[in-house]
Amino acid sequence: MTLSLPRSTKLGVLGAALAYTAAGFGTLALPTVAEARDTGPFYTAELAQPASETTVIAGGVAWKCQDTTCVASKGTSRPMRMCRELQRDLGEVVAFTTKGEQLEESRLEKCNR
Repeated sequence: MTLSLPRSTKLGVLGAALAYTAAGFGTLALPTVAEARDTGPFYTAELAQPASETTVIAGGVAWKCQDTTCVASKGTSRPMRMCRELQRDLGEVVAFTTKGEQLEESRLEKCNR
């Protein structure tokens, strides 16, 4: 004795199997949501005099300057070195911030030497 399902039931099972397979592969193929990233500047510097250029490469990163404010994305050097490199190219730095943290006054003096 063999068990035999009606033709319509076989087609229903086959259709369900195909639908679940397509849904499974479809979720794997969908692009993932990009993680939220802070797009603000990593470094911010205030200069004593307005910058002579709008874009400067200092410390291995591109600085965008407008008037006396310069901003840049994260680099591979320490903040003190980034400050010194910027000071060499654009002059005295009166304030330097890394990821929202202000450089101490004594370190800022060293930056400007």
